[in-house]
Amino acid sequence: MDHLSILSGGAAHGLVKSLVETFKSRTGLTIDGEFGAVGAMAEKLRAGRPTDIIILTEALVGTLAKEQLAVPSSIKNVGVVETALAVRADNPMVSAPDQAALRKTLLAADAIYVPDIKASTAGIHVAKVLALLGIAKEVESRLKIYPNGATAMRHLAESPATRPIGCTQSTEIISTPGVVLSGPLPPGCELATMYTAAITAGAAHAREAQILIELLTAADHRALRARAGFLEPA
Repeated sequence: MDHLSILSGGAAHGLVKSLVETFKSRTGLTIDGEFGAVGAMAEKLRAGRPTDIIILTEALVGTLAKEQLAVPSSIKNVGVVETALAVRADNPMVSAPDQAALRKTLLAADAIYVPDIKASTAGIHVAKVLALLGIAKEVESRLKIYPNGATAMRHLAESPATRPIGCTQSTEIISTPGVVLSGPLPPGCELATMYTAAITAGAAHAREAQILIELLTAADHRALRARAGFLEPA
């Protein structure tokens, strides 16, 4: 194979994309694979998908290591990603400094674009937030659910709705043309997720996977991670 095979949460897509040329110059390989809901990516690995490297939530990578599907010694944190609100680039920004404001903002939207509410990190969290705010049933018909946050944001950018809003991980918002990061979720509704990389147990390109992990986590790539929406690990 002339490529490194990856299974990754959608949150890391923009960061990985920014490193493709550097990685190719170091290894001669391109990067190919899937970026989507972390639960779905883990199931593909469990089903035997040939994969060299995973970038998923810290907890999920730990579980896959226990299942002997990821190499424990290769595990390294990439950074923290917040779940946030998004609006179309030509719409007014919204803010939700507290839960009451978030409830009002969501109720005012005529379409709410979110990732998979059963398999994606942000989507599962959005479902919990709607239940916490007591508006899950009220906004159910307005939910526009897509397999991952990047797809949801692309549809938000093209939405025919009058007052659409999106909620997914900040990295997916930042990397999508036509939408802008409008603000974080308020206290009590916030979610900050650590994303972690690891070489898979069956990696065909373990050396090259290690090089990508080094690029993803290098100290001199801190600004690159920040531009992609990653916060530094504590």
